[in-house]
Amino acid sequence: MIQFFAEDIDFPEIKVEEYQNWLVRVATNYDVELEQLTYVFCSDEYLLEINKEHLNHDYYTDIITFPLQQSPLVSDLFISLDRVSDNAKQLNIDFELELRRVMVHGLLHLVGFDDKTEENKLEMREEEDFWISF
Repeated sequence: MIQFFAEDIDFPEIKVEEYQNWLVRVATNYDVELEQLTYVFCSDEYLLEINKEHLNHDYYTDIITFPLQQSPLVSDLFISLDRVSDNAKQLNIDFELELRRVMVHGLLHLVGFDDKTEENKLEMREEEDFWISF
């Protein structure tokens, strides 16, 4: 089951069922059984506080993923819509396209991808590009 919530901001205009089906396809492609993914849309300040409290990082980020259980997969994913909006403007792309990239980025981390090296970042970006084209 995939759920979406908004914490301290307005809920974004997304096609919830379409996004749910899309994310299930992504997980299924990597043979990952989903039990619960909870995406929480929030502001920069809200996510900054989570970043400070749980990760001891004092900077803005677009997404923080908390894997709670590996199999079947349970995770909370927090997304700053402020960051998504700023990123979309800087990249001169549509907000929804950037939102989808960030959402799948978090899921790709959960299914085993990382972006710690340049090679891994490139592989992650290729996977993101592939999945946001759906």
